[in-house]
Amino acid sequence: MSENHLNLIDLNDYPVSFWNEIIELGHKIRCAPQDYASKLSGKIMATLFYEPSTRTQMSFQTAMLRLGGSIIGFDNPSTSSVAKGESLKDTTKIVSSYADVLVIRHPIAGAAKAAALTADCPVINAGDGGHLHPTQTLTDLLTLREEKGRLDNLTIGLCGDLKNGRTVHSLVKAMSCYKNNKFVFISTESLKLPSYIKDVLAVNGSEYKEVSNLEDAIGELDVLYMTRIQRERFASEQDYQRQKDVYVLDSFKMLKAKRDMIVMHPLPRVDEITNEVDKDPRAMYFKQAQYGMYVRMALILTIITNATHRSKLLFGKEYKVSCPNSKCITNCEHYLPHSFVGVGDNLICEFCDERTLNS
Repeated sequence: MSENHLNLIDLNDYPVSFWNEIIELGHKIRCAPQDYASKLSGKIMATLFYEPSTRTQMSFQTAMLRLGGSIIGFDNPSTSSVAKGESLKDTTKIVSSYADVLVIRHPIAGAAKAAALTADCPVINAGDGGHLHPTQTLTDLLTLREEKGRLDNLTIGLCGDLKNGRTVHSLVKAMSCYKNNKFVFISTESLKLPSYIKDVLAVNGSEYKEVSNLEDAIGELDVLYMTRIQRERFASEQDYQRQKDVYVLDSFKMLKAKRDMIVMHPLPRVDEITNEVDKDPRAMYFKQAQYGMYVRMALILTIITNATHRSKLLFGKEYKVSCPNSKCITNCEHYLPHSFVGVGDNLICEFCDERTLNS
């Protein structure tokens, strides 16, 4: 069972000091990549990508190759036994027996944690539905460290699909752990930040506000984190079309921003940042993608070679209730425990963080 390993399912499973170790190592690798070129010679990384990816998949693969390791896996489940109906458990169990670390991206929330429950090697969450994306957050943290020089005392604006944006959820949870960070959430009413993320902000005492106008908010920001409206997360094409062009960052809006504000984006972009913004020295999204390779090198190296940390996966207990989230892995892979944490009748699913009542 992978609870004997150092997994990365959610950054908040570890203290901030651990994140800082990864970020600092990423900085060192960026400054002297040749010093790490053969650190993982003879090691194998498996990548299981159940949904499309460019940057995340390729940066993981490049990171392992630059460390001297090898890669196996698939980037299209239709070419694997998944197409024959193989369960996530069985796929994970088999592939993890071939590798030293397993990287999984899956369209269903909680899939990475489910994989880690039975894997025979450490598991890294490369994105689970609209839930979390911790390695993108590490990428974002390294970008902020390199480009702003700090991870605290920042006013961070997040704009676009804040409901379905797993990169947003992970980043907000992480940045709320650093001192004096403030948040401005810019979205339409139907794409507002989920309540479970607001709960994290409340626990950490983080100041935030929700607004609907990007142009009015941009002048107060140190960081603007743009996101695309995620077509694949909408129930219908009509719903997507109503939202997709609401927020567009262009050169005119950039005139109202601070001279040292930086623009970040997890990519891919569609039309939410115009091409003219690419020429602005404050545009960091392409550089941000390169930082992702360095921080993933640091993460892979740490997970394979570091035995200091251990990750417990489930803390709650099993209940005879189902998670109300239809996009939760427990409603797809029925062998999984219905594990919840909470107080009294208020329960939180340990796989997708959806709240429910013990009825």
